[in-house]
Amino acid sequence: MKRILFLSLVFIFTLAPFSLACASEPIKILLVPGHDNEIWGAQYGNLKEADMNLRLATDIYNILKKDKRFNVFITRNKNGYTKEFVDYFFTQRDNIVLFKENAKKKTQDEISNGTFIKKDGVQHISASEDTAIKLYGINKWAKEKNMDAVVHIHFNDYPRKTKWTMGKYKGFAIYMPDGHFLNAKESAQLAGNIFAQLSQKYITSTYGKEEGGLISDHELIALGANNTLSEGVRSVLIEYGYIYRFWNDSMRYRSYKTMADLTVRGVKNYFFKK
Repeated sequence: MKRILFLSLVFIFTLAPFSLACASEPIKILLVPGHDNEIWGAQYGNLKEADMNLRLATDIYNILKKDKRFNVFITRNKNGYTKEFVDYFFTQRDNIVLFKENAKKKTQDEISNGTFIKKDGVQHISASEDTAIKLYGINKWAKEKNMDAVVHIHFNDYPRKTKWTMGKYKGFAIYMPDGHFLNAKESAQLAGNIFAQLSQKYITSTYGKEEGGLISDHELIALGANNTLSEGVRSVLIEYGYIYRFWNDSMRYRSYKTMADLTVRGVKNYFFKK
């Protein structure tokens, strides 16, 4: 029964195309390769998640860049954050902090008066203050620049005592904003289109709380936590798989290409479905 319901939801999420697909302006996409050179996320041996995220995000960027229907941005390159974001984080830091605190206060007020009820979900590692400011800064930038979509690229891991050994979970998952958020509906449809492509090649996560592979979340800053993204800014966070499954170099490089191709196909299907 759960499987039937889940497949029905995927079908619904992939039905509606972007209503402004015929607009003359290019679709603006921001790619966010998760983490950075200072806090690189998961690690397996010498393999760092931040490097994997950047490689895959760059492949996606290069494919989308060839399509004149898109105007593509990326937060990092091989040298670190791009000048656009280095400058923004520096000059707008105080405004970003104010943006973050005001949004959190509004959410707390909604929780207090009962208009927003927090739900239990996947437990996430808390972001450091500096990382949180960067993530809220990306949301603020995306909102100001009227991005059509923000796609966060990640690889997964889970807490265990023997981090140097192969873990037990595998598969991908796509996180999308909680239904309470302004950008929830369109983000879910974008997520569904990307999911439909990735699931042709890869299994969904075998981790219990990621069952089904499409997960709504209200805590991830990347998705617009505390309603920090406007209705027109779709946001998804893709966990492409568990890092320890990609230890083999040749297999990993092949995966980057396939994952990039399928992700782009999902994005195009959403924005330009015939």
